[in-house]
Amino acid sequence: MTTILVLWIIAFVLIAYFAYKRWDSGVSEGLDKVLPAALKSRGESRYVWILALAVLGATALVNPVEILLVAILLAIIGLVVAKLANWASGLSH
Repeated sequence: MTTILVLWIIAFVLIAYFAYKRWDSGVSEGLDKVLPAALKSRGESRYVWILALAVLGATALVNPVEILLVAILLAIIGLVVAKLANWASGLSH
């Protein structure tokens, strides 16, 4: 347990450091290409995005199976919500 925690902390610090160091030279632009307009980084939320990227990256490196299971679970939940929203909008017309 402690070995995993130490590895996670090391990965977190390294990912956060390199994301911060290269924010202006590519990380921000790459992130903006992937995100919808409402979530674009535009530089003002730099630290939030760096922390989010570091947490996701470190967890993906240390526990890749758990990240995959969470991604599958989120996709299923998103699909159910989309289907329910589509069904509810059909009832209102």
